[in-house]
Amino acid sequence: QVVFALNQTLLQQESLRAGSFQIPYTTEDLIKHYNCGDLSSIIFSHDTSQVPNFINATLPAHERMTAQEIDRYFRQELIYKRNQRMGRRVKDLLEEYPDKSFFFAFGAGHFMGNNTVIDVLRREGYEVEHTPAGQAI
Repeated sequence: QVVFALNQTLLQQESLRAGSFQIPYTTEDLIKHYNCGDLSSIIFSHDTSQVPNFINATLPAHERMTAQEIDRYFRQELIYKRNQRMGRRVKDLLEEYPDKSFFFAFGAGHFMGNNTVIDVLRREGYEVEHTPAGQAI
């Protein structure tokens, strides 16, 4: 799986350089939507936008299965578990210091796809509110 993932990543990078493959959005697009608080944007609705996409319809069936296994692994280990840990840390701080005020800031990756830090906190019963840039707190 590691060799497959490395080969697919290299092929993807070579295609990007050759201009035969394009990413549907740029880093600037991600920053703009994040800064504007537009977390419902299509950019933020994909779990795998943070990890390489190995699933390709042109792959043979056995390689497509390998790609799906790697995708599931990355999604679980790099996205869901990370957001669960971050959400738990926020919850623990809030419960440990109930008389304190907190301000939490997260990178854009914590708001992408399913099981975001916001989802974790809302499941714990917390109300989460976005504060737009320039708005007084």
